[in-house]
Amino acid sequence: MAAEAEVMDELRRLRARVPQLTGALAASVDGLVLVQDTPGVEPETVAALTATALSVAVRMTDATGQGDFRELLVRGMYGYVATYAAGRSAVLTLLAQDRVNVGRLHLEGRRAGTRIGELVDAAAEQAPRPAAAPTPAPPPVPAPMPTRTRTPRAPRTPSTTPNARTTTES
Repeated sequence: MAAEAEVMDELRRLRARVPQLTGALAASVDGLVLVQDTPGVEPETVAALTATALSVAVRMTDATGQGDFRELLVRGMYGYVATYAAGRSAVLTLLAQDRVNVGRLHLEGRRAGTRIGELVDAAAEQAPRPAAAPTPAPPPVPAPMPTRTRTPRAPRTPSTTPNARTTTES
């Protein structure tokens, strides 16, 4: 991604503005890590879980008529996980201590999400698009199978004993 350095700078500035942040991660909406600064936390796991939570949050906002997804806040015993929309194809996930000012977290997280979204979307527009792969030729149509013809059976001849059974002697 061409904007990787700029997104990382934005994460560093965000962590300087909100000292109670313990981690920050920009990920694609598919759950792939774009840029991360999450010491002590597995970024791939956080990105994948963010994509899952984002999917549920988007469905929730749609089902309740609240419009497009903007943010998600989860509070745990030891702190917060906040996820913010970042353009059309990315999300920003922040990890914060329990003593963070949640209003400040939202203010700075929204600003950073907007900026990161601009950077990621601009990089996606400038990225060369892969050439379309040539469409393979359709497989040849197989020749039709020959039709099987059945020969009629000869009529059965009545047996001498209509319900003859085989018996074995013991």
